[in-house]
Amino acid sequence: MTVYRDRPDRVAALVQGDRVHRDLYLSEELFALERQHLFANTWLFLGHASQVPEPGDFVAQDIAGRPLLMVRQPDGAVRALYNRCAHKGAQLLTDESGNTGRFLRCPYHAWTYQLDGAPLGLPLKNGYEGTQLKACASGQGLSVVKHLKLYRDFVFVRLSDTGPSFEDYFGPVLGAIDDMVERSPEGRLSVGGGVLRNIIHCNWKIYLENINDTVHPMSTHESAIHAARALRDSHDPGAPKPMALEQILPFGSGHEFFDAMGARVFANGHSELGVNFSIHSNYAPLPEYEAALRTAHGPARAAEILQRAPQNAVFYPSLSVKGSPQAIRVIRPLAANRTLIEAWSLRAAGAPALLFERAMSYNRLVFSPMSVLAHDDVHLFESIQQGLRADGNEWVSLHRNHDAAETQQASVASPIRCRRLRAAIGAQRKAHRAANTKRIGKRCNAAMRFDGQRRPTDDR
Repeated sequence: MTVYRDRPDRVAALVQGDRVHRDLYLSEELFALERQHLFANTWLFLGHASQVPEPGDFVAQDIAGRPLLMVRQPDGAVRALYNRCAHKGAQLLTDESGNTGRFLRCPYHAWTYQLDGAPLGLPLKNGYEGTQLKACASGQGLSVVKHLKLYRDFVFVRLSDTGPSFEDYFGPVLGAIDDMVERSPEGRLSVGGGVLRNIIHCNWKIYLENINDTVHPMSTHESAIHAARALRDSHDPGAPKPMALEQILPFGSGHEFFDAMGARVFANGHSELGVNFSIHSNYAPLPEYEAALRTAHGPARAAEILQRAPQNAVFYPSLSVKGSPQAIRVIRPLAANRTLIEAWSLRAAGAPALLFERAMSYNRLVFSPMSVLAHDDVHLFESIQQGLRADGNEWVSLHRNHDAAETQQASVASPIRCRRLRAAIGAQRKAHRAANTKRIGKRCNAAMRFDGQRRPTDDR
């Protein structure tokens, strides 16, 4: 029995201004509708052009339940094809990635195709003479994903012929990719170090909504924070801080710090956290690298790039990016209660190796299934998925800081509610413009005093 298909009124009733119904996380019927209408009509992240540097290079990926191939063409273009032979439907390539040579060949009946999907050859041609093969879809070659956008080497696809244009859909959040790419003095990134994958038994929205959640770190990751503080206290204060401590300690910075980071929400579900500062704002400076950025981009743009270190930028519904460290997460929904999360590290051309090491280290520490932080999140995500099945309350609360008037705005920025922090941020921005090398985090931590007492935060 269907409850929601062909009943848009019932679907609309599941979302209220300050709460949503649990069926949005539990219903397989709604998940099928999401695949049909949301994922097909929006722009989804497919891959990065650096994964297919040479003609014939390919990456196989499932997007919204559809098997796709991202293939580098002989002329240097990147195309996306459906990974389905036009004959019997076998997948042409089942390896995750590789090089297919000068053409694509089906392993079942040896039908072949050019790299752009056009038909090339088939065995026993005489058997098809006088038939309607050439006039039907099976004779036209592979199906092509017609809507593909290559933006700063990030590859996005829209599976449906309907839906918004790429620029209209993403709008100003594309600036997060610009900042990420331009942290390379050469303006170029490449994927490196492999991909960390984790299948979590929860709805994809549970994971995605947590990405820019600033309330949970102090409680969810309490054990990891205590362990990092204990290691810090045993460390020689005069010695350089280990990278792992530099990346883990900020998670214990306190609710006031996280609340003051600031966020911006854009149309179509995109968002950015840490528009004022973030846990990434106070990494050790690299003077030679910063000088190279000033040479490449000019002093003003270099200062802007270095000053911005947002916590996360969400490209709804499939991608989250960090500018520093240069790491991305890809959200691949598999079922109403299963989600594949991929963590990728990116190497900035012309930048010191330390930047790539930071990305690799952060992904291992925070996003790996065996990390000191991810298992906290995974446990709770899966607990939420189970808990929502309980009798009684059928709604998920979104009441914190809810303002009904904001729903009519194209974008919304969160206010800075702490007066001392607001003043500190203003002073920090002024100092940064003068020196180009200051970091926001240290001064914000110094400003976190109230009633003569220092908040329990970490000096970073």
